[in-house]
Amino acid sequence: MNTRFLDACWGKQVDRTPVWLMRQAGRYLPEYMAVRSKCTFLELCKTPELAAQVTLQPVDILGVDAAILFSDILTPVEPMGMKLDFVPGPVFENPVRSMADVEKLRIPCMEQDVPYVLETLRILRRELAKKVPLIGFGGAPFTLACYMVEGKGSKDFAQIKRMMYTAPDVYAALMEKITTMSVEYLNAQIAAGAQVIQIFDTWGGILSPADYRRYVLPYSTRLISALNRIQTPVIHFVKGSGTMLDTVREAGGDVMGLDWHVSLAAARNSLGPAMAVQGNLDPTVLFGTQAIIEREVSRVLEENAGRPGFIFNLGHGILPTVPAENARFMVECVHRLSQS
Repeated sequence: MNTRFLDACWGKQVDRTPVWLMRQAGRYLPEYMAVRSKCTFLELCKTPELAAQVTLQPVDILGVDAAILFSDILTPVEPMGMKLDFVPGPVFENPVRSMADVEKLRIPCMEQDVPYVLETLRILRRELAKKVPLIGFGGAPFTLACYMVEGKGSKDFAQIKRMMYTAPDVYAALMEKITTMSVEYLNAQIAAGAQVIQIFDTWGGILSPADYRRYVLPYSTRLISALNRIQTPVIHFVKGSGTMLDTVREAGGDVMGLDWHVSLAAARNSLGPAMAVQGNLDPTVLFGTQAIIEREVSRVLEENAGRPGFIFNLGHGILPTVPAENARFMVECVHRLSQS
């Protein structure tokens, strides 16, 4: 197996920089769209053979150094008792707004309630045995809470912030229940074969550093510390966290994901050599010419300055309208320009 991705997660020297893409199994690939045209998004997530098929596509097409489970961060929230739909973004028709709503939520039994996720992981470990490592993932408690309280994506997240400030007991009860669920869910993924876990806190950066420390950090810390991670590194990605990297580091992950709003060099200097990092090319660079893509890949690699513990990635998910050949060229550039 190509282990350079795992080695980089642990801060080891590698022969060349490993690279994968957030949302690398997705709409920018014609091969994915051919599968997706036959079913809904949720059906795809809940059909292990199809989910495994689209997970494997970018490994062969792009030549990336890791595969990431095809699923959605809200998959384990639905069996908590919330009806989920995608129109096309996620929508909960019964958002959580009161203590009574929180009390109705249940902690799923993962083998019974999300067996398709675990079976997909088992299939993938067999298929990837001589290829690349497998990443499992989940949403951070705060980001899951944002969707559960707002009912859908939001521009101002007024409902979750109102709950934080005016009903802190309801907020705390909700976050405790989500964190408990997330521990069970991610540990079940590890048991099913995930070799790395990435925690996505897409909306963690909407808060001030002080509010992040007060309302988010305790739950992210509890989640990471409760994972069975002796041999399973954890990547903690908080989008928009450039002003509070030291605080995010306190959550205890092994690798910190960085978005494109922060200098990779400055982040590495601030975090020190003990913290591996992942990132952080602006996803829109992949709309550029090959010359621009190569220039920007080279810039990110130069900011890392050859330091171990570095995984190349985009600063957020690949956009669905990016040409697949540009993504493939980016991967090739990373490997070629970082070859030792």
